[in-house]
Amino acid sequence: MKTTLALLIAASATLAGCVAVPYDSGPPPPHARGYGDRDRDGIPNRYDRDRDNDGVPNRYDRRPNNPRRD
Repeated sequence: MKTTLALLIAASATLAGCVAVPYDSGPPPPHARGYGDRDRDGIPNRYDRDRDNDGVPNRYDRRPNNPRRD
């Protein structure tokens, strides 16, 4: 009876356009775009102000992914 009820609820939710997504509070996978850590300082590239660790902040760096100062 419980299985039938669970299937009925899942089917009605699917038909209504609802999608159940499990909540995951873990860190993003390392291969996710924008979440890599180029300079391995523990700060994901998306939030790192100097992602190549060349001493020049990304906003002023002509090549923010190149560790050579340009």
